[in-house]
Amino acid sequence: MAVSSLSISNIPIVAWAIWIFLCGNCLDNALHQLVNVAAASGSISDLQLEQAKALQETGWWPSSTNYSSACHWDGITCNDGGSVTSIDRSLQGLGGQLKLNFSFFPNLVSLNLSRNNLQGHIPLEIGMLKNLTILYLYSNMLVGPFPFTIGHLTNLEYVFLDGNKINGSIPPEIGMLKNLTFLSLSSNMLVGPIPSTIGHLTNLRSLYLDRNKINGSIPSEIGMLKNLTTLDLSSNMLIGPIPSTIGHATNLKYFYLGQNKINGSIPSEIGMLKNLTDLFLSLNILVGPIPSIMFHLTNLRSLDLSQNKINGSIPPEIGMLKNLSYLNLGSNALTGPILSNLTNLEYLDLSANYLNGSIPYHQDNFYWMRDVNLSHNCISGEIPVALGINVAHLSSLDLSYNKLTGHIPPSLIYIKEINLSHNSLKGQIPNGFDKHHKSHTLIGNRDLCGQFKNIFPPCPKSKKSIITKIEIFAPITTFLGFLVIGGIILSRCVFKENQLELRESKDGNIFSIWNYDGHIAYEDIIEATENFDIRYCIGTGGYGSVYKAKLPSGNVIALKKLHQREAENPFFFGSFINEVRVLTEIRHRNIVKLHGFCVHKRCKFLIYEYMERGSLFCVLRNIDEAIELDWSKRVNIIKGIAHALSYMHHECIPSIVHRDISSNNILLNSEFHAFISNFGTAKLLDPDSSNQTLVVGTYSYIAPGKLLIGYLYSKNVI
Repeated sequence: MAVSSLSISNIPIVAWAIWIFLCGNCLDNALHQLVNVAAASGSISDLQLEQAKALQETGWWPSSTNYSSACHWDGITCNDGGSVTSIDRSLQGLGGQLKLNFSFFPNLVSLNLSRNNLQGHIPLEIGMLKNLTILYLYSNMLVGPFPFTIGHLTNLEYVFLDGNKINGSIPPEIGMLKNLTFLSLSSNMLVGPIPSTIGHLTNLRSLYLDRNKINGSIPSEIGMLKNLTTLDLSSNMLIGPIPSTIGHATNLKYFYLGQNKINGSIPSEIGMLKNLTDLFLSLNILVGPIPSIMFHLTNLRSLDLSQNKINGSIPPEIGMLKNLSYLNLGSNALTGPILSNLTNLEYLDLSANYLNGSIPYHQDNFYWMRDVNLSHNCISGEIPVALGINVAHLSSLDLSYNKLTGHIPPSLIYIKEINLSHNSLKGQIPNGFDKHHKSHTLIGNRDLCGQFKNIFPPCPKSKKSIITKIEIFAPITTFLGFLVIGGIILSRCVFKENQLELRESKDGNIFSIWNYDGHIAYEDIIEATENFDIRYCIGTGGYGSVYKAKLPSGNVIALKKLHQREAENPFFFGSFINEVRVLTEIRHRNIVKLHGFCVHKRCKFLIYEYMERGSLFCVLRNIDEAIELDWSKRVNIIKGIAHALSYMHHECIPSIVHRDISSNNILLNSEFHAFISNFGTAKLLDPDSSNQTLVVGTYSYIAPGKLLIGYLYSKNVI
């Protein structure tokens, strides 16, 4: 019954298929006979048969593939008439010669044979593919010259031939490809000049000729490429100046010309490229000063002029490049002071110049810095003390071969890679430096002492240090005798209104609320922080500094210590007292826990549980930590803060309004759990009072608790 359902025209094909199956050794002859039978039956066209045969002969498909039609083969696309329009055999591990009879593919639009091991020349017959728009032959082992017949493919839009061993010069026929938008010939063995006909490719958006052996000068016709956004001519043998016509390519965003033999000065016309984001001119022979007009390129993110012969000073206009994150001016002949007004830099290299003056420091200028190299200059003065404290992301600092003086700030020891060698630094090497760094990072500083005994002498005991200790501890010892009495008197005077219930600490347990004598607590804190040494400082706020301390019990805590001047200010002292008052009245899993406090004539501080991640503000500004802070963690943070605000507003009697909820005042522990902190401006609400609208706190972050909680309830988040 099944046989009767077959059409008469298909019976010969079925018969031949059965015979082929039974006679495996006769497969090759059978294939050719099958073509003839299929053609005679009229089931497929002659063109389809020829295309299938040509594709099968390439060896790019298994020999068992259905021979009669290629339209259903892997990587083959056909039009409605059954003619092949796309061939894609990328990443198939293909080897051998590139052999394909292009004459049988008049309708081919896309040819992708990239990322294989194909060898040999690109056949001249490739010029027969008149309808080809996409040609991907990159990452193979093709050799021989660039085929001039490719100029016949006037419909081409994308040409990728990079990553081969194509030699010879770029034929001028390349200029005939008027529809070309993307041309990549990088990483080959091309020689000779760039043909001037390249200027005819007015639709070109990206041109990659890098990593070849192209010589001659850059043709002025390059300025005719008005649609060009990417131009990479790096790592060649180009000579002569940068043509001034480059300023006409106003859509250019990425311009790479490094590692050539370009000479002359940087043309002022480069300042016309307002869309430029990346400019790399390193490893050339450029001379003259940096044109100030170049710093009108306010979209620049990366600028590399290193290893040239550029002279003069760094123009102050460089501060206009607010988006700049990568700046390399190293190995030139620059003079004058170091720039100090770029706020978003992550990488800075000014090494091997003749720069002088001191290291300018401002937290905003260096906050995002990861790598700083100022070595081999004439920089003098002291290293800024706060450089290692407030630059949270700094991982590499090279200040070697300068004229720096003064002591080494202890905070620098935690920078992962540091080199301070060959300066005039003096004094004791900070404790722990030898645990983090090698001795060669300090050699050439004759007046250092204290560590690396084979290189530096031990530090002499200083009479001044003994006197200093006496001056510090004598008043403390005197006051400790009166702390109990003074504490009782002060508690009655200052805290009478707040009615705090304070417990005296007699067993040295710091995790309690102490009275004002604070004798045991104070000694523990002084010992744990080495009298509030800057090494233990982890942050500085508006009216105090925050320290990290490890107690003898092994517990780690955070201390917020008022600055002496602020401690004498009634406003700041009032905020201090207010925070104690509020935090001793409330307990919640998402409100930072106050472990203790000390009120002393010379020292006032609060003691909290230590939060490993720091503030939410810092986490969000750290790219790595922000990525780790995924959506679920962020939702949990919002939920935690909402629960805490709900507790303060609705469960506390009287209600408490924080009045300064911001990302700076939300702390995260090691597991990204959120805690509200900084209750200095918090207010206890009298339910009978009408004055509940006083505006206090950080602008735009004022008490959003009810709105946030209502939103979360409406979304069933809490």
